[in-house]
Amino acid sequence: MALEGQIRKMLSKVIDPELGKNIVEAGMVREIQVEGDRAEITLALTTGDCPLKARLQQETAAAARAVQGIDQADVRLKVMNREERQHLMSRLSPTMKMNRVGRMVAVMSGKGGVGKSSVTALLAALLQRQGFQVGVLDADVTGPSIPKLFGITGPVSGTPMGIVPIETQTGIKVISTNLMLPEEDLAVIWKGPIVSNTIKQFWTDVSWGKLDYLLLDLPPGTSDATLTVMQAMPLDGVVMVTTPQSLSSMVVRKTVHMSQELDTPILGIVENMSYFIAPDTGKRYDIFGSSHTDQIAEAAGSPLLGQLPIDPEFTRLADTGEIERYDHQVCSGLISSFLDHVPAAEPKTYLPWLEQDS
Repeated sequence: MALEGQIRKMLSKVIDPELGKNIVEAGMVREIQVEGDRAEITLALTTGDCPLKARLQQETAAAARAVQGIDQADVRLKVMNREERQHLMSRLSPTMKMNRVGRMVAVMSGKGGVGKSSVTALLAALLQRQGFQVGVLDADVTGPSIPKLFGITGPVSGTPMGIVPIETQTGIKVISTNLMLPEEDLAVIWKGPIVSNTIKQFWTDVSWGKLDYLLLDLPPGTSDATLTVMQAMPLDGVVMVTTPQSLSSMVVRKTVHMSQELDTPILGIVENMSYFIAPDTGKRYDIFGSSHTDQIAEAAGSPLLGQLPIDPEFTRLADTGEIERYDHQVCSGLISSFLDHVPAAEPKTYLPWLEQDS
């Protein structure tokens, strides 16, 4: 295969987060020229004001240099004309033209068992209680637990405008693989590419409508699924969940470094299972020892949003699908801190160029 063809094939791995498509499929790659070990690529953006142009330029150059024989890659930027934008728009799913989301925030952790999904569900419930319109995308495709926490079941239904998410008792919109299975305890045995494509479809093919916040519950660690979300979706940032012990902190620092390498803002840290208050004496016990979360916050350059206790009432409500009823005194501090650092924004389509005429 000629070098131009190899480069084009490699560029098909570069995803435009606004479109949910790779730059080749989106018709953004105008020209590829190769002279010796140097490649020059012309990339057509949907708009000259594209906020992601620097990122797309860097990723395009990096993808070209990954081809054997190419040591240098220059990327020139142009802007699509009206006809090209209209052609691209005609190929987008109807849901992408209708969904309007203010903030897209991923909740992640370095390891399992720290209560990441519980924190995601709690944040969603608290935001909804504040009067915001909220959605939860369960990106933990092979280990989904969000539906159980909210006490909802499928199946989801499809319409010509996309998949319709299930709503919780208070109106939180949820999509999850467990809402598509005939039985909630069936195993999802999928390979990485299928998992990644499913997560993308949860964003592009689901009729979210208008949301103030869309929270994404990521699988633990730095897997392909997490990489897909960070590279192929227009995140505003991530919230890290950890527990006090040193082991958890060490592993979470890996996800901090991953976020920093991918230029994904870390909006804050939540420490779960921080302590236990004995109901008979009111005495506090640090069951997992002294907290090391301040070290994570320092490494991330991010604030500590809150410390959540081990609370049997929280466990009971989570197990019975009634997490939206949880109302501990720490909740007001958590949501206040979250809103201070992740304030609501005017819902946007993430496709501002759709309405451009020239």
